[in-house]
Amino acid sequence: MRLSYLIGRFVPYFKKYKWILVMDLLCASLTTVCELIFPMLVREITSLGISDPASLTIGFVVRIGVFYLALRVIDSAANFYMADTGHIMGAKIETDMRRDLFAHLEKLSHAYYAEHKVGQIMARITSDLFDITEFAHHCPEEFFIAGLKIIVSFIILCGVNVTLTLIMFAALPLIFVFVKFFNTRMRRAFKAQRYQIGEINSQVEDTLLGMRVVKSFANEDIEAEKFEKGNETFLDTKKTGYFYMAGFQTSNRAFEGLMYLTVLVTGAIFIMKSIIEPADLTAYLLYVSTLLASLRTIIQFTEQFQRGMTGIERFLEIMDAPEDIKEKDDAVELKNVQGNIVFDNVSFRYGDSEGNVLHNINLDIKKGDSVALVGPSGGGKTTLCNLIPRFYDVTRGRILIDGYDVRDVTLHSLRNAIGVVQQDVYLFSGTVYENISYGLPGASYEDVEAAAKRAGAHEFIAALPHGYDTYVGERGVKLSGGQKQRISIARVFLKNPPILLLDEATSALDNENEKLVQESLEELAKGRTVLTIAHRLTTIRNAKTILVLTENGIEERGTHKELIEKGGLYADMYSMYASL
Repeated sequence: MRLSYLIGRFVPYFKKYKWILVMDLLCASLTTVCELIFPMLVREITSLGISDPASLTIGFVVRIGVFYLALRVIDSAANFYMADTGHIMGAKIETDMRRDLFAHLEKLSHAYYAEHKVGQIMARITSDLFDITEFAHHCPEEFFIAGLKIIVSFIILCGVNVTLTLIMFAALPLIFVFVKFFNTRMRRAFKAQRYQIGEINSQVEDTLLGMRVVKSFANEDIEAEKFEKGNETFLDTKKTGYFYMAGFQTSNRAFEGLMYLTVLVTGAIFIMKSIIEPADLTAYLLYVSTLLASLRTIIQFTEQFQRGMTGIERFLEIMDAPEDIKEKDDAVELKNVQGNIVFDNVSFRYGDSEGNVLHNINLDIKKGDSVALVGPSGGGKTTLCNLIPRFYDVTRGRILIDGYDVRDVTLHSLRNAIGVVQQDVYLFSGTVYENISYGLPGASYEDVEAAAKRAGAHEFIAALPHGYDTYVGERGVKLSGGQKQRISIARVFLKNPPILLLDEATSALDNENEKLVQESLEELAKGRTVLTIAHRLTTIRNAKTILVLTENGIEERGTHKELIEKGGLYADMYSMYASL
């Protein structure tokens, strides 16, 4: 991304804090003025000391001292504001950017997360933004101070001696050429570092989450080798960054020495030829020192600047990721949902893949219908269900709920009307109560307990060390698969939506708990529309309609009895299942 684009996208974040920024730059101006006045005071004292020593009275020196002391008090107060409030402004901007990034991540579709590693995303929302605080504070401040010092120093130095000033400033364009050369390479190196730390995060996350598998196969050495490889790659990227940073700093120190040498030799010659007074040369050298100190600060800030630019670039790479699932500006609220669902000639394919997962699906599901989806893996059962709450959008056709195209209603009202129990159970790091109440935030303990009872989960929850306040661990690691599944079912019981999507809802349960939960699901299904994906065909025998979905589409539909009598694909599947 071009530097101008990055700056243009970053600057609006200062809008909320424009008065803090104005005060920060005002304080920067005051510290700069205090610093620039000192050489003039030295010049005045030196000039009087050489030309008229008698005029250097105690009163004069005291007045100069008091004046300079006042300047230092102002400088100290201004510097405190810059160091305190200025940094807080930077921290607030970092917080705002992280908030915007998280909000945008929540809007991105399932397709985005299928293509991007969680570790890389985590790096962008955490470490990539760490440098923003310093960058947001120091970037305008340092460049403002440097620009002010260069301009004011140039004017004052021209007043002292134009020829010497032009000779010295003639070297600045060459310095900027080197700055651009090294800056470009430093930024590439820093971006490579950011990417690699994201890769390390991804690898570590993958290993830690799969630690049971790692240990069960005794493959700790393999994982250690993978980590070492990534770690060494990260070290190589840092070496590259440090190489260019060292070259950058060394070249600038060389130019700095060259400028000092130029002023010293040329100034000495000018004194010999009475072109410049000794007092003027003293002041000149002090201004040169101030000017070079400013350049040195900019040089030292360059690393931070490039890190900040890299963080902003990686921030924008996510912020510019398109929202595949967008809500229309005139989207309406889906209210009083009855649960009538229509698939009108629906086809779907993932991303740029050539083949459709679903082909010309036509369904008319009435309020309260219980529809079961069966068929071989890859037939599109889960995909079909994911299209209803708009986890993905149809490629062709439309899906209607109570006559409304799901693309014409607000996402919140649509998804609030749908309860999902997924095959891959996910529990948040927290208590049992917090995980069940996620279905209805703020629900009372009585309501949570009632939902757990209907899901057949109350008995084992009550036996936990702290009951509903028991910490379940990250991803519910402290619970068994069946227990996690029942908690996720209780979560949907509590939500009590008019439409239920059950993706292998009982797959992790033993026979006893399966029967208990199945009875509860049948009770919950009364008056509600239920779509069930099942491999255990015994659980869907009472479904009003069974759809056999394959890669060719809906091959069979009917009741359990009708499909068995038909002797087709469903009958073969049921016979195979019954023989197990």
